[in-house]
Amino acid sequence: MRRSIYLDYNATAPVRPEVIEAVTSALKQTGNPSSIHEYGRAARRLVEDARAEISSLVGSKPARVVFTSGGTEANNLVLKGSGRSRILVSSIEHPSVLQVHENAIQIPVDNQGNIELTALEELLAEDGENSLISVMMANNETGVLQPIDAIVKLAHDKGALVHCDAVQAAGKVAINCEELGIDFTTISSHKLGGPQGVGAMVLGKGLEIISQQLGGGQERRRRGGTENVSGIVGFGVAARLSLEGLPDMQVKSQARDDMEQKLLAAAPRALVFGAGTPRVPNTTTITMPGVPSDTQLMVLDLEGYAVSSGSACSSGKVQASHVLKAMGADDKAAGEAIRISTGWNSCPDDLDRFADAWIALFQRKGERPE
Repeated sequence: MRRSIYLDYNATAPVRPEVIEAVTSALKQTGNPSSIHEYGRAARRLVEDARAEISSLVGSKPARVVFTSGGTEANNLVLKGSGRSRILVSSIEHPSVLQVHENAIQIPVDNQGNIELTALEELLAEDGENSLISVMMANNETGVLQPIDAIVKLAHDKGALVHCDAVQAAGKVAINCEELGIDFTTISSHKLGGPQGVGAMVLGKGLEIISQQLGGGQERRRRGGTENVSGIVGFGVAARLSLEGLPDMQVKSQARDDMEQKLLAAAPRALVFGAGTPRVPNTTTITMPGVPSDTQLMVLDLEGYAVSSGSACSSGKVQASHVLKAMGADDKAAGEAIRISTGWNSCPDDLDRFADAWIALFQRKGERPE
């Protein structure tokens, strides 16, 4: 029987068995973590243990971790609650950043997907002390890693604050928010092999946030609403396992690079976006010349390979990526790109088998040089 191969970890990672066990156990616990009786204190301990695990993953302090319903809410919380009214966002951000402020100023990127530091510096010359910069650590479509240390230095020199959406970086590269000096960091459980519907916003030293979720004093009055205890427990387990698994994740870059070389050897006109700059080790976005993305997705799905055309937050629509277009890709190239992403449960030969299927499809339908 053919084994289906899941290669869409950037959309959501399979839930880890240890997480399922921990969530199941937590669901059997009774108690609101805000209650002061024995049951409430037990629930509170579960939440605080998870908070410590998540702070370790991102290099922060437990008291600075604020639980949310996911990365989207965490991003919204920062962009609406930072206290800054001038918002600068990179042109390759996730929709949960790009769509929050209609008047946000976009920072351009180069053809590798790196933020243009000169353009950022020019933007910061005007009213830096009233500005919040939002730049993702790793792009969800290309995996390109931004120079966060340089961005933070430029921003702080002008009095600006920095928000870093680290949803796609957490668990794939080492993160130390405190050393980098990031003011607000956001992460999501289900990208790590935890449950969906749980995320966190991490505050920088000495900073606060204006709560957008009112009606309770939970999360030190930063985000009202009874904590999702079982989800948070699963998030904590996934964070711990992701931190422990960082060395294994780095090994995946070689398999990714080998796959890309194999695909490019078969289709020399194919483009791998961001190949000339640092990326997280699990992500490839590549064009198949002459074959639209939706055709690739359907054929590969029928053959047992789950991949995507970019962000999974567009109601299932297949459309030209704003990320690739911001990097200078034309409509044709952007419309022929798919994303392949591996993770904690990927097998060593998954990418090799996928490459064979991709090449076979290209040889049947692709556009080859005359």
